[in-house]
Amino acid sequence: MLLAIFLLCLGACAPKRERADLVFIQSAEPETLDPALTTDQVSMRISTSLFEGLCRVTQAGKPEPGMAERWEISEDRKTYTFHLRSGTFWTDGRAVVAQDFVDSWKRALDPETGADYASLLHVIRGARAFTEGTEKDFAKVGVKALDEKTLQVELENPTPYFVDLSSFVTLAPVQMTTIQKHGTSWIKPANIVTNGAYVLEEWLLDDHIRLRKNPQYWDAANVKMETITIKPVQDANTALSYFHTGQCDLMMDKGMVPPTLTQTLKEKPWFHTGPFLGTWFIRINVTRPPFNDARVRQAFALAVDKKRIVEKITQLGETPAWGITPPGTGQDYQSPPGLDHNIEEARRLLAEAGFPGGKGFPRVEYLYIPLPIERNIAIEFQAMWQEALGVTVNLIKQEQKVWLKSMRELDYHLCRSSWVGDYNDPSTFMDLFTTDNGNNRTGWSNQEYDDFIKAAASEPDVQKRNLVFQKAERVLIHDQAAVIPVYYYVGVQFYHAEKLQGVQGNLIDDHPFRCMSWKESE
Repeated sequence: MLLAIFLLCLGACAPKRERADLVFIQSAEPETLDPALTTDQVSMRISTSLFEGLCRVTQAGKPEPGMAERWEISEDRKTYTFHLRSGTFWTDGRAVVAQDFVDSWKRALDPETGADYASLLHVIRGARAFTEGTEKDFAKVGVKALDEKTLQVELENPTPYFVDLSSFVTLAPVQMTTIQKHGTSWIKPANIVTNGAYVLEEWLLDDHIRLRKNPQYWDAANVKMETITIKPVQDANTALSYFHTGQCDLMMDKGMVPPTLTQTLKEKPWFHTGPFLGTWFIRINVTRPPFNDARVRQAFALAVDKKRIVEKITQLGETPAWGITPPGTGQDYQSPPGLDHNIEEARRLLAEAGFPGGKGFPRVEYLYIPLPIERNIAIEFQAMWQEALGVTVNLIKQEQKVWLKSMRELDYHLCRSSWVGDYNDPSTFMDLFTTDNGNNRTGWSNQEYDDFIKAAASEPDVQKRNLVFQKAERVLIHDQAAVIPVYYYVGVQFYHAEKLQGVQGNLIDDHPFRCMSWKESE
């Protein structure tokens, strides 16, 4: 800590770069680089550099043509015809063709693959039935190759964000022959075949991952960084020291902000923040007593002082979250009021559930990841629940991979969580908690909620659609309290803007490495 403070006072600068490379630090090791299985932001940052879909994301977070150079949309907005570029190749020299997308989307939808994001593809005609197993013939799903370079997609309903979705990593193609040959080892550097701006050169577990510019990438002329070295560093002070001594050029995790240095960092010219579509919330495992009772969940939600968290702990301009969907999502969508801080009502509900003053309440656990700010938030929650409800909550720290596994397997009571919008539409948050969504991870299932989400998907009028989403969100965060929204994120980036260009804050917090370069003065 003293070293970090000393370096901050010195204002040390990164050394001059002689080569077109970039060193990037993130807070954890990626869980996987398989596009179909990637669910966390740490993994997505890398997999989106290796694989490119029909569209790609600009440095401003907007979709633009990727593997597809153009597309047409039918008059009823339900059929998209994508035309792939000529001169697009896999790293083994084979051409990227429309059938690659058909096969890859089939793999993502196949229940045996276990893709948590398979539901994103359910906007395609017949895709849900294929995932659920009620339709075995994939030929009846609305995606087909008209020829080698033409892909036709038929949707169940008009989907205003489908072009945005086409840039998301789950919809990126993979080479099926490589997967069939190597099985689960296909993502190892010696085996992997990719089509994106970079290739996977090296992966040393818990040390670093190195990406190298893909010379066969269709837009290689505009990719300036020859290598990207990604290092997982969990300790915020260590990461900050790396940044100041020039061993790191870029960091983009809020967890890299040492809580004791928040105010100091906010004054530094190389510390950048901005709003984006992200919500920090608490997941509740509703399958485990006593949290199978909505009154208990509501009591825990009402006991949380959200303003205290953002004013005392996070301190970067975050705002309390009253809903799961951040302000600015979609076209003027606003979340309905959630459960505000109300200790008296929290105690009443807990007593009504059979635990007056916390008597008889079992010991429960709260999971968090090993970052200083997450520990501080966990301690604050522990104190709030003890003070307001008279209950004891044990704090359990887990490495990111273990924490993800615990959520996926519902091996928890309460756990910290977050969600960053995959595209700018309320559905990217609301679809998350439907019964069949692989990213639900709460065990919560509510038919009324599912019906609202289904109705919103087929509602063409924006205002009416927003009203349906509001009804659904009220069920989720107020009536059932399956999750506890706590605050809306701000994006954080550490970099020297006078040296590094191509990093731009945006609503989806997506920062493609292919857009980054050193300024000529470097």
